[in-house]
Amino acid sequence: MVKHPKPFVEIVSTGRYLPERVLTNHELEKMVETSDEWIRERTGIRERRIARPDEGAADMAAEASRRAMEKAGIEAGEIDYIVLATATPDRWLPSTACDTQALLGANNAMAFDVAAACSGWLYALQVAEGFLASGRGEIALVVATEKMSSIVDWKDRSTCVLFGDGAGAAILRRAQGDAGILSGFHKSDGTLGNLLYRPAGGATIPMSQEVLDNRDHLLKMSGREVFKNAVRSMAEASDQALQRAGLTGDDIDLLIPHQANMRIISATAKYAGIPMEKVYVNVDRYGNMSSAAIPVALDETIEQGLVGPGSQILTVAFGAGFTWSAMTFRL
Repeated sequence: MVKHPKPFVEIVSTGRYLPERVLTNHELEKMVETSDEWIRERTGIRERRIARPDEGAADMAAEASRRAMEKAGIEAGEIDYIVLATATPDRWLPSTACDTQALLGANNAMAFDVAAACSGWLYALQVAEGFLASGRGEIALVVATEKMSSIVDWKDRSTCVLFGDGAGAAILRRAQGDAGILSGFHKSDGTLGNLLYRPAGGATIPMSQEVLDNRDHLLKMSGREVFKNAVRSMAEASDQALQRAGLTGDDIDLLIPHQANMRIISATAKYAGIPMEKVYVNVDRYGNMSSAAIPVALDETIEQGLVGPGSQILTVAFGAGFTWSAMTFRL
């Protein structure tokens, strides 16, 4: 085991975008049979952001990307790859990555989507690392964008309270020193797909009036089973990512977990051996933004000075598929 592996790729900059509209628990009380107290006790969520009707996933991705590009001093034409994670594409064809590319004017880039639900940004990060490490490009834009408000059932009180909208991005380049991605672990189990899924609206059961009437195009979740699998899988991923980097929980300056709910976050920190004072939490303000949760949180931690050059970070996520993933990196 290499104690401190030399990274191939580093994160140069980050950016985030959150819609202006804030939807509070008290507003949800007027929409479904729930309460602020019930939501906070079970999830830790107080409010979430909701995109405008005319604001799509590509729009949010482009804005987060522009902010990351500005910090890095990168022009659109310098980007070789755009790897975009989303579970809420604006349309099935073309990809949201290509729509984002058009908005940015990044005409020299190869652009494509990665679909791994809440684990998507970490999957996309690993994919971009592979492209850059191969020596076939210099700059990659890795962005996650989610308009979860477009796929949740606003009549289902057990799920509609959980999710929010937003986007986060990072600029990657081949590492020039000791900063960069140290390790990654990614896994999936498709046999459990029906525990968190959208039953219809795809090629097998295309959109129809019956699908719309039955609300089968919207997200369905078996919350208790998802919770059990999330805790177990995120613990495994964290352990594997730390081992592959030659690190322990004591070596980590900050844990940035997927922001699903406080119970999962607390359990993940416990299994990783990281005290809660070293865990970043923003689920109270944004809810579950699926793949966008981790890059948004990373950008906030850097902006707030919670981490900086030399900081070692552990990120971990779990999502529909099921997919789960963890990565470590040094700023």
